Amino acid sequence: MSAQNTTDVPARPPAARPGRTRPPSAPTRLFRLLAPVLARGPGAPGTAGPADGSTTSRELALRRRLLLVLSAAVSVALFFSYQGVHGDADPLRTASGPAVLAVDTAQHALTEAQTTAATPATSEFQKQISVAVQSLAVAASEGAGGTTGRQSLQTVAGLITVYAGMVAKAQFEPADSVLRRAYLGYATSILADKDSGITARLGLLQAEQRRVVRQQTSFGRLLWLGWSVTALLVLALAAALAETQVFLRGRFRRRYNRRLLAAGAVLLGGFVTLTLFTLWTHRGMADTRGLLDRPLSGQAITDAGRRTASYLANTGFRAAAAVWIAIGGIVLMALAEAGLRPHVNDYRFRPR
Repeated sequence: MSAQNTTDVPARPPAARPGRTRPPSAPTRLFRLLAPVLARGPGAPGTAGPADGSTTSRELALRRRLLLVLSAAVSVALFFSYQGVHGDADPLRTASGPAVLAVDTAQHALTEAQTTAATPATSEFQKQISVAVQSLAVAASEGAGGTTGRQSLQTVAGLITVYAGMVAKAQFEPADSVLRRAYLGYATSILADKDSGITARLGLLQAEQRRVVRQQTSFGRLLWLGWSVTALLVLALAAALAETQVFLRGRFRRRYNRRLLAAGAVLLGGFVTLTLFTLWTHRGMADTRGLLDRPLSGQAITDAGRRTASYLANTGFRAAAAVWIAIGGIVLMALAEAGLRPHVNDYRFRPR
C-alpha cells in the first residue's frame, strides 16, 4: 500500500467571536470630545509621525491643556458667584440695616413726641425730637435711599424743625386759647398729612430702604445659574483630574501623581469651604431681611439691632475670602502644570 503524500496547510485562525467592549469612562469621553478644540490654538500639540507610533505625547498635552482651561474657568465662575452673595453682606451690615432701624427710630420718636405735644413746657417732647433728628442724621450717614433719599431726609429734617417750632409756640399759649389749638393743629398737619407730612415722607423712604434690603438679600436666578455652572465645572475638573491620574497610572506604572492629588484636594476643599461660607452668610442675610421687613417700634428696635449684628457677624471675614479664590486658581493651574510637565517633556518629538 503506497503512502499518500499530503501537504501541510497552515491552520486558518478561527473567526473572532463578537464580544462586548467596555465603554470608555465619562472623563475619557470628555477628553475625546474636547480634543479637536484643545488641539487648536497656540502651542497645540502635533500628531505623532509614523516612525513615532505613539500617541502618548499628544494625549498628555491634551490633558494638560484641559486641566489648565478648567482650572481657570472654575476660578472665574466661583469668584463671581461668591461675590454675588458676599458682595452685599457688608453693605447690609454697615449701611442698609442700620439705616432701616434709624428711620424706624425716628418714626417712633415722632409718634412719642406727638403724644406729649399738648402738655405745656414738657422736656419729654424735646427729648423725642432730639432722638428723631439724631436718627435721621444716622440714616443720612448710612446713605438711606441714595441721593433722592438724602434730599428727602433734608426735607424731613426741615419739617421737623417747623413742627417743633409750632408745638413750642402752642405750649406758651394758655390751655384754652384758640391760638394754641391753631398752632397744635398746624403742627399735627405737618406731622401727619397723608401726602406731604413727615410721617408719609418717612414711610416712602422706609419702603425704598426695605426694597434695597430685599434686593441685597435675594438669591435670584442669576445667582442660582452662577452656582449651578460653578458646581458643574468643579465636577468636570475633579473628573478630569481623576481620569488623568488613571491615565498616568496605566501608561507610566506610577500609582499616584502627588501634584494632581494635591490639586484635587485644593479644589474640593476650597469649594466645600466657600460653599459653607456662602450658606452661612445667605442664612444670616435672610434672617436679617425677615427681621427688618416690617415696622418696628420701642424696645423691638433695640432688639432688632442686636439680632442683626448677630446674624451678620463674620460676614466681612467671609467676604474677604474672595481674594483666596484667585490665589487658589493659580495654585490649581500650577499643580496641574507641575504634575504633567515632566511627562510632556519626556515625550517631546520633533514635528515633521
